Amino acid sequence: MEENMFHKSLFIFAHQLGERGFYPTYKNLVATQWKPYSEQKKAQEKQLKHLLNFSYKNVPYYHKLFNKLKLDPGEIRTLEDLEKLPILNKAIIKENFEDFKPVNLNSMKYYINSTGGSTGNPLHFRLLKYDRFFNGASLYRGWGYAGYELGDKMVFLAGSSLDVGPSSFVVQKAHGITRNLRKLSSYDMSNEDMQQYTKTINSFKPQFIRGYASSLNFFSKYLDDNEIDIITPQAVFTAAEKLIPHMRKNIENVFKCDVFDGYGLNDGGLGAYECQEHNGLHVDTERSILEIVDDEGFQLENGSGRIIATSLHNYAMPFIRYDTGDMGHIVSDDCGCGRGSRLLKEVMGRQQEILQTPEGKFIYGGLFSRIFWEIDGVKEFQIIQKKLNLITIKMVLEENFDENQLDIIRKIIKSKSEQWEIEFLYVDEIERTKAGKYKFILSEL
Repeated sequence: MEENMFHKSLFIFAHQLGERGFYPTYKNLVATQWKPYSEQKKAQEKQLKHLLNFSYKNVPYYHKLFNKLKLDPGEIRTLEDLEKLPILNKAIIKENFEDFKPVNLNSMKYYINSTGGSTGNPLHFRLLKYDRFFNGASLYRGWGYAGYELGDKMVFLAGSSLDVGPSSFVVQKAHGITRNLRKLSSYDMSNEDMQQYTKTINSFKPQFIRGYASSLNFFSKYLDDNEIDIITPQAVFTAAEKLIPHMRKNIENVFKCDVFDGYGLNDGGLGAYECQEHNGLHVDTERSILEIVDDEGFQLENGSGRIIATSLHNYAMPFIRYDTGDMGHIVSDDCGCGRGSRLLKEVMGRQQEILQTPEGKFIYGGLFSRIFWEIDGVKEFQIIQKKLNLITIKMVLEENFDENQLDIIRKIIKSKSEQWEIEFLYVDEIERTKAGKYKFILSEL
């Protein structure tokens, strides 16, 4: 108990040094998670009003936009009123980058961040210092849905998007001590690396493990295949990638605990986290507004569409109705846990993971990834569409793979389009993105 209190105090102290408002923000977030959605929505709309007024007065792009639309910021009073504004995207931001600079930017403290660029189109953006720490507070609250408390031992198995990568020994050591954290790299996943990761985890004995879904799944398979014992944490958190059901099952079977999925974007300020009911991901309301919209940009109360973000605290570079490039499924269900926030039933993935048939139909590529739940002898796979009539499937095979299974894969894919040609490539490894992520589905059209 004394050790836990020490780590909690050190954790809070380190964060307070960076931002004095961190701990009060965290405590407030822990309280507001239980408010009914109607109250959370009112708080969002109050913060939205401040953001819109600020943006109109201080950000040239939005000043011009409101004038062009002959719209007063005060006319947007509710979340539903956001439909009066057009969707923002990366191309618009890049074309008008200087106009997104607030006139009072010199008085702000901010960081320069960038999106991962997994689509080949990275975006550099400013993130207000306060908003960065707000993100941390929101993240820790989200982990709390699985029982996490500030300062609990944690191991990361991930890449640069979760801040795992090259850094000085001093920085790593300081991070490890103040956050009670160990970081393992998803860039290095050889048998020798995973042997060392196993030793680190078993000796450190983390209460929680967090990482990319694919990396945790790959590590779990290594442990299972080699009958290696690993400590049982309270929970495993997945992030930054699509968590496919068979991966969840593999990870839970090896670590003998529940897996909690999460979704977050710093460029849009979004966060959503799974609770112990596992009914979907609870959408944070305090840091941002999440909309699910149809092809015309109209909001959906229930159903699947594009994920649109409005960051409520990033005054250094306001994102208002920003197209995240992700697809999601929103529901209006109440969760048995008692939290009032809306639920993302599923984050379906990037728009680049939508495949197109020669007949003009659009099919979510994750549908095909399910094929491999029933296929034996495939260690990893990737489905790529480079041409309208061609689907390429890369596979890393194990010794027990039976080539007769190719007919099964071919038949299922052909059932969606007879015009699709299917090409199989046997490879030694699936290339990761620069952030160390593993893309199951990739449309290059």
